[in-house]
Amino acid sequence: MASSARIRHYMHDNGPLILDGGLATELEAQGVKLQGDPLWSARLLHTNPQAIGDAHYRFLLSGADVITTATYQASITGFINHLDVSFERARELLMSGVQVAKDTVERFVSDSPPTGQRCPLVAGSVGPYGAFLHNGSEYTGAYAEAMSIEELKVWHRPQIDCLVAGGADLIAFETIPSIKEAEALVELLREFPNSKAWLSFSCKDGKCISDGSPFTDAVQIATRSTQLVAVGVNCCSPEVVEPLLDSARSLLSPDMTWVVYPNSGEDWDTEQGWLTSAKAPAAVPELSRTWMRQGAALIGGCCRIGPAHIAELRRQLKGSCTSPASAV
Repeated sequence: MASSARIRHYMHDNGPLILDGGLATELEAQGVKLQGDPLWSARLLHTNPQAIGDAHYRFLLSGADVITTATYQASITGFINHLDVSFERARELLMSGVQVAKDTVERFVSDSPPTGQRCPLVAGSVGPYGAFLHNGSEYTGAYAEAMSIEELKVWHRPQIDCLVAGGADLIAFETIPSIKEAEALVELLREFPNSKAWLSFSCKDGKCISDGSPFTDAVQIATRSTQLVAVGVNCCSPEVVEPLLDSARSLLSPDMTWVVYPNSGEDWDTEQGWLTSAKAPAAVPELSRTWMRQGAALIGGCCRIGPAHIAELRRQLKGSCTSPASAV
């Protein structure tokens, strides 16, 4: 794990950290078929890790300071069930998500010019239990009603253990829809005392996370942890970010910042996929300055946000991107 000092240096001394965009979005843009797959992009850790590495590389070229592993929908149980592999092989696959990302960072740094060189971080993605269910419930959190905090901890523990063992710089608890699941993750993080993380929620509107709980309550859960470097939102419409952050602006501790990486603003349908509308969605790069003024120090994109969007985001917030001229 990267030290807290290294992460804080990135966030406070060099301006906001630019996160990557939607990994699955970029993989699908390159012709990979993911729709309907219960493992989503995590299947490629088994079948085509090179495609994941190349997608990571394109986000690095576009200016990302952090790339997120292809483990959002990965789990020991999921790999065993859907790939017919052993427990040990499932662990190896989860850890390989970190290794693929770290190898890509090493390649990027090696390819970069010596002046203005940056060394990006690797965030180990941990999705909600609803991602494993593969029924869209990461946007409702309904499953948490029937589960205890201990049951949620039991579910998440092996995934976090693999990502920490793999050497992720920090853990990204992503698209968390439920207060109860957030409590479980904050408690579980204490079992990995040398690890840092961020916690980001899926939200239904400008006031509430997906299970209907006020965003302010979600932020208060996060402030219980000294290991969380950031709390915020992801995979929501860009338009709801500003009111969400405003609603909880007085609750952040001095040692915590906002993390923000919304989707494109388009609607997701579990049967049809992403639905485009006649109304142009709000643009992440244009709104990013507002989020930065609100105190966000980690800013990027989620679903339907590709490398070109991240390049524009970096131009908006940092002016330019230092990277090799050619892409993969």
